[in-house]
Amino acid sequence: MQTDKLHTLLQSGKPILLDGAMGTMLMQAGFASGDSPEEWNVLHPDKIRQIHRDYIQAGSRIILTNSFGGTSVRLESHGLQDRAIELNRAAAENARAEADAASQPVLVAGSMGPTGQLLEPLGTLSLDQAEKTFQDQATGLSEGEVDLFWIETMSDLNEVKAAVAGIRSVSNLPIAASMSFDSHGHTMMGISPVQAVKKLKKMDIQLLGANCGTGSDELIEAIKEMHSADRDLILIAKANAGIPEVVGKDVVYNGSPEVMAAYAIEVYKQGARLIGGCCGNTPDHIQAMAEALSKLE
Repeated sequence: MQTDKLHTLLQSGKPILLDGAMGTMLMQAGFASGDSPEEWNVLHPDKIRQIHRDYIQAGSRIILTNSFGGTSVRLESHGLQDRAIELNRAAAENARAEADAASQPVLVAGSMGPTGQLLEPLGTLSLDQAEKTFQDQATGLSEGEVDLFWIETMSDLNEVKAAVAGIRSVSNLPIAASMSFDSHGHTMMGISPVQAVKKLKKMDIQLLGANCGTGSDELIEAIKEMHSADRDLILIAKANAGIPEVVGKDVVYNGSPEVMAAYAIEVYKQGARLIGGCCGNTPDHIQAMAEALSKLE
């Protein structure tokens, strides 16, 4: 069923609008430093659902669950490591409720971010431990009825591999994966867009691309390189809303909705099919992208 839903969405041949930032919206909703975003799925489900609803109303056809830091490894910093399955299930259920209530088909993607730890031999996290923590996360997201899994903001291809293995141990749903090219056109681990394409194509991944990074210009270049490496790929582009600046105690992104609308057009021309925003993007940014993309022939 879920595979058919994704296939149907892709069959249109048109750009598909994703959502924007979850963290930015959480802060606007009163999220405090030290809180767990994932715990908000059970403490404040109404606020999480409102964020999803606002993105859907702005035009998003795929929304990401509030589960970016939902591995037990990452939840341990909040003392929530034993609640990984529960919190990821709640994240999926919140998004599922809003997607099902939408007036047009909306897919729910289970967001899975990096563990925050380096894998062996550079760090202490073993591949088996990484696979198990992603397995638990995927279990919760699957129980909450996501339509696909969304591995994002990755720097290490081995961590992507661990995430895919963890997912495949519990589900056959489609998988998307995006890397963050934030270090002079490479990931923090030195992977270029072309290298990412060559490696990710060999994994059981249906959609791939780039997200986050240092701004839309660099992400557009990454998409251009990925598209040149393989023009048949279905590419994801989810750029930050410009460059972050510290203003007082706040982190402010300088990319206006108009700037991000122009990015959406350009990244589509360079080969991206699934387009949205990462840090700093709000429903206003997504609506501007929707309006710009709707005018394309």
